[in-house]
Amino acid sequence: MFRIETEVDKDRQALLTRRLRDTNTERSPVLRALRGPAEREVPLHVWALDDAGELAGGLTGRTWAGWLHVDLLWVSGALRTAGLGTLLLTRAEELARSERGCGWARLETWDFQAPDFYRGRGYEVVGVVPDYPPGVTEFTLTKRLG
Repeated sequence: MFRIETEVDKDRQALLTRRLRDTNTERSPVLRALRGPAEREVPLHVWALDDAGELAGGLTGRTWAGWLHVDLLWVSGALRTAGLGTLLLTRAEELARSERGCGWARLETWDFQAPDFYRGRGYEVVGVVPDYPPGVTEFTLTKRLG
């Protein structure tokens, strides 16, 4: 007999994450070979601050298994044509490649956000999810670094 619960439980989430990672590592020769520092996700953040120290733009992501995963990239509306997004993305890619040994980058973006921006910086669409959320298309893009 099992009891099913639906509450948010951070301790159980951490345990579930560890157990799934261990199971995946056990079953995958590639993941077994990555044991150690390369197996761990490491946050990667790049910030742009204006002269007053206010946030003008930023990129958050993580590196894992030779990949940079860009989670968020945002630039203040007044600076969106000034090249700041390109500077943030380029810096993240450089750090991922030179300091963390990443050979690839990946990200998701919606059709109303920036798929053309990423394509213009060498990213290629490898996945499309229509109506996620309804009326919007999500793109997954990847890029070979260096």
